[in-house]
Amino acid sequence: MKDNYRHQGKRKQLVETVRAKGIKDEKVLTAIGKIPRHWFMDSSFEDHAYQDKAFPIAADQTISQPYTVAFQTELLAVEKGDHILEIGTGSGYQTAVLCELGAKVFSIERQQELYKKTKLFLSKIGYRPKYMAFGDGYKGLPDYAPFDKVIVTAGAPFVPKPLLAQLKVGGKLVIPVGENVQVMTLYTRTSAKSFEKKEFGEFRFVPLLEDKN
Repeated sequence: MKDNYRHQGKRKQLVETVRAKGIKDEKVLTAIGKIPRHWFMDSSFEDHAYQDKAFPIAADQTISQPYTVAFQTELLAVEKGDHILEIGTGSGYQTAVLCELGAKVFSIERQQELYKKTKLFLSKIGYRPKYMAFGDGYKGLPDYAPFDKVIVTAGAPFVPKPLLAQLKVGGKLVIPVGENVQVMTLYTRTSAKSFEKKEFGEFRFVPLLEDKN
C-alpha cells in the first residue's frame, strides 16, 4: 500500500484545514497528519481522501469527515493508556486515530461485513485495538467496563443508558444525539449517579443501528 509524497503533502494541507476550523489539540492534528486516510477508502476514490468531507464506504456507512473525527477526539481529551470504548468501528479511521494517541481501544461494529473487513485491515496496517466486537453498540461492552472514555461515531436518537453506566467516574462520553441532525454532546461522569452535559453544535451522522432481536 503506497503512501507517497503527494499523499503526505495532501495530508499536511488537510491538517491546516482542520486547524483553521478550530481544532487546537496538537496530538490530534499530528495523528490526522500521520494516518494515510486514502488507505481506508476504495482506491478509485483516492483523490477524495484528503478533502475535509465524509465519504460513503461499504454497508451504507461513511468514513467521517476528518474535522468531525478531530472534533470528537479533541472533546474526549485522550490520554495515553486510556481505555476507550468506540461505538461504530466503521472504516477504522477513528479507531486508528485513537490508537495513534496511545489509547487502548475496544470497538463495536453492527455491520458484519464491515466488522470482518476492518478487523483484518487495521491489523494489516499496524493498528491493533485491544478488542473488536461484532454486536449492538447500544449495549456497550459491560465485560470490559468501566471505560475512561466512550465515543459514538453514529447518530443516536437518544443516549443509551448502558454507555453512561460503563463510564468511570471522571470519564467522558462523546455522542452525536438526534434524529435527522445531531447535536454533538459531551457527558462527564461527576459521581456514581451524576453527569455533567455540554452541547457543541450540529453535525450529521449515519444512524446508530440498534439490534431489535
